[in-house]
Amino acid sequence: MIELYTWTTPNGEKPIIMLEECGMAYDLHMVDIGAGEQHSDRFKGLNLNEKIPVLVDRSRGGHSETIFESGAIMIYLAELKGQFLPRSSPARSKCLSWTFFQVANTGPMIGQYHHFNDAADETIDYAIKRYRTESVRVLGVLDKHLRTNHWLAGDYSIADMINYSWARAGLRELSGHGAEGYDALAGWVERIGQRPAVRSALEKLQDAKARHG
Repeated sequence: MIELYTWTTPNGEKPIIMLEECGMAYDLHMVDIGAGEQHSDRFKGLNLNEKIPVLVDRSRGGHSETIFESGAIMIYLAELKGQFLPRSSPARSKCLSWTFFQVANTGPMIGQYHHFNDAADETIDYAIKRYRTESVRVLGVLDKHLRTNHWLAGDYSIADMINYSWARAGLRELSGHGAEGYDALAGWVERIGQRPAVRSALEKLQDAKARHG
């Protein structure tokens, strides 16, 4: 059985979307990061970095594998199921490039913008402007690519799944700051959001959050 430890954040949404797209069975364990549950001794036993998501695979014949970091989880599941990640290059390289574009760019930049704009104890104009500008820029990279591509890397893949939640959040938070003109990106977000597996994943997360509280 696969166990997923996660929460209702853009990073936390990625692996459950992949699990639903693959039609895999899993146990969902909610980790309320607002309440500090990621700092518990039990969770630190899964990830010393005290971050969600974490996936534990107990289906591999008598031993378990623990995977943390969302990018690693997406690749692990793709290789386990043989889905949503091409087996050979150049298609594989393209898919991995756009997958790690999210890990290195949209997540960190939009996440920092959200922190300094909405959660920081003091207003630091330089930090807000710096991360807002860079967030709009990286969303623009996605938009420019999607003007001539239906999906990020050929067929629908982990590259689309991993970028989806941060792009959706970025378009919402940065509307009025330059992201409102990214029509190609907005259309791609809408296409992914209409997929039955994606809708099921997000609904299951919200239901589990309500029960957890």
